[in-house]
Amino acid sequence: MLGRTTRIIVGFVGTGLLFAFILGLAQSISSGFAGFWGGLPFWIISIIVLAMAAYDYWDECIRKKNGDD
Repeated sequence: MLGRTTRIIVGFVGTGLLFAFILGLAQSISSGFAGFWGGLPFWIISIIVLAMAAYDYWDECIRKKNGDD
């Protein structure tokens, strides 16, 4: 089992890489052939997914739970 500090660091790195990948993908779709209006649905989906990822990081790594180290 990972310690609390290790979970925070590894979770932050993983969540950061996910954010960089998804935002880069959304930006490239919007600036490419699809244009802004063609990429807008992907941006909306991306923002929702990134909000869920940020909440999961907070819930699993940051928030203190009963029984944690």
